[in-house]
Amino acid sequence: MKVKKLLDSFNHAIEGIIYAVRTQRNMRIHMIAALLVLTGCFFYDLSKGEILSITITISMVIMAELMNTAIEFAVDATTNYYHPLVKLAKNVAAGGVLVTAVNAVIVGYIVFWDKLKYINFILIKKVKTTDPYTIFIILAIVTITTIVVKAIFGEGTPLKGGMPSGHSAIAFSIATTIALSTGQLTVVMLSYLLAFIVAQSRVDSEVHSILEVIVGGVFGTLITALLFRIFG
Repeated sequence: MKVKKLLDSFNHAIEGIIYAVRTQRNMRIHMIAALLVLTGCFFYDLSKGEILSITITISMVIMAELMNTAIEFAVDATTNYYHPLVKLAKNVAAGGVLVTAVNAVIVGYIVFWDKLKYINFILIKKVKTTDPYTIFIILAIVTITTIVVKAIFGEGTPLKGGMPSGHSAIAFSIATTIALSTGQLTVVMLSYLLAFIVAQSRVDSEVHSILEVIVGGVFGTLITALLFRIFG
């Protein structure tokens, strides 16, 4: 009987996680990010301490998002009208998720930056010697590829709406091109800040969802880096 209760507890917990992934957009984003980071661990010689740091950080982010979701459900179940304390409760819970997400970025930077530095150096060196016309060709390829992907998903138009965000993909493609061409930290930060502002404007104008601009940004960045790696 005790074993059955224990199994039921595990089943209920897993059902809660699955429901959160199925219904919460941010949880899906966290899960995809976790899968990408964990997959990247296979390609680098990480120490036990680094692996432990990564797994704890991922667990903290997912746990914070689950707690945030639970708080939202509990508050919504007991309150069917606007109350300032309800808004504060949700904002504080979301703030907890933000803190763990920022911590995850810091941990990822500390663990992976040194391992990526050599690859980045080679790539930047190749980009600096790349013919300027090649850069425009790469941007054209990114643009065309984005339109093709939008057509496959069959949502929105080439210039408005749909998955992924074309503006976000092109903005991050240009930012990546600038970053690889200069290699200067200040220029890199400003380039990606401008790309982020472009992506945020698409969300604020309700043309795209957060997921669509994130996918667009990642798509534009990866395609650009890959093309420079091949043709640069």
